[in-house]
Amino acid sequence: MTKLSLREKVGYALGDVASNFYWRIFDLFLLIFYTDVFGLPAAAVGTMMLVARIIDALTDPLMGGLADRTRSRFGKFRPYLLWGIVPLVFAGVLTFTTPDLDVDGKLLWAYATYVFMMLSYTFINVPYGALIGVMTSDSHDRTVLTSFRFIGAFTGGSIVAYLTPELVALLGQGDEVRGWQMTMALYGLVAALLFLITFLSVRERVSPISREQASLWVDIKDLGRNKPWLVLFSLALVIMITITLRASTGTFYLKYYVDRPDLIGAFSMTYMLALMMGAAITPLLTKFMGKKQLMLILMCAVTILSAAFYFIPRDQVLLMFVMQALIGICLGPKSPLVFSMYADTADYSEWHTGRRATAMVFAAAAFSQKLGGALAAALIGWLLGALGYAANQVQTSTSEAGIVMLMTIIPAVFAGLSVLLVRIYPLDEQSVETINLDLASQRAVIGKE
Repeated sequence: MTKLSLREKVGYALGDVASNFYWRIFDLFLLIFYTDVFGLPAAAVGTMMLVARIIDALTDPLMGGLADRTRSRFGKFRPYLLWGIVPLVFAGVLTFTTPDLDVDGKLLWAYATYVFMMLSYTFINVPYGALIGVMTSDSHDRTVLTSFRFIGAFTGGSIVAYLTPELVALLGQGDEVRGWQMTMALYGLVAALLFLITFLSVRERVSPISREQASLWVDIKDLGRNKPWLVLFSLALVIMITITLRASTGTFYLKYYVDRPDLIGAFSMTYMLALMMGAAITPLLTKFMGKKQLMLILMCAVTILSAAFYFIPRDQVLLMFVMQALIGICLGPKSPLVFSMYADTADYSEWHTGRRATAMVFAAAAFSQKLGGALAAALIGWLLGALGYAANQVQTSTSEAGIVMLMTIIPAVFAGLSVLLVRIYPLDEQSVETINLDLASQRAVIGKE
């Protein structure tokens, strides 16, 4: 069993640094960009983001099926790191371009460019995520690799969180519309270089035990019979709603409730650094307890801390930063744990059915992530619209209370739901080891034939 080198782990991690020049923008700034810069009503933005992400999410399994069936001298998944660069860069710039149109025209532009953006992201990110399942078959090595990946993700997220407001001001020179467009052009060039480095750094090693290629419909049916994957899909969906609610509402919370918009960059960066710290210590934590047990403890902590955030007075800024950091540390291991567990469910599916569809497993995982983010964004937009939110104005007590609830109690409810889902996840460390040993022996037999 090949152990991954430090060079390969770092090279792979740079791909998620690149991805987060886009994903973290969606989480932290896209909603407030559409309302406060683009000039769209909050409720319309909520609906648009839900519809666009559902359209995109439905294409994830198709992308997974396409990647699983790709044959090239570079492998199944690596080529997409090159093929997807140009569409992603152009889509990012167009999404943050503000044309001189009426509200209906702007909304149509937002639908078209955001769908294009998410489809471009899917085209490169689904194969990138699937690489975890074919770079190594060792469960612990996968956890380490996903920790590197999400250290990269949160590093990219920290850069985006802190620098974006500064870059928009610097590159726009007083023109916020142009500032956003130029910032995304710069991020696109950096992301393109990082994806190229990832392509050159990684290798695909794990081959399926069966060379017979099933149909796309059979792959989807296999997922429907994969109980560990179904539980994990639901868990990732709920946790993503929790994360997106807190991340997207944080900008509104600081701008309108705390009345400190100057702290948005520092607050967001603190959260990203805390997430990165949590991801970094994940391999150490998994040496002392299993992935399921660790996830259970962490999500209990997130539930309690998110609810406690509600009681912080608006003038206790330092306490807000401390609590945000604690929540980030607890949520940081979630990503490496869940994606390592997804790789385990791909092994379970192959062991159970004799067929392997790695990209399909990770594509459907991406579906869960995106759907969770879409539902959270829609909930924010709809609730703010219903409570009378008005962009760039002093908020009413009703809309202000809604912002606070979206930042605290509502995420706590979803975090509590995730605890219940973790409890019914069926794969523990012993069962994963048994599956891996059995698959390894089958591959050894095939190798001798």
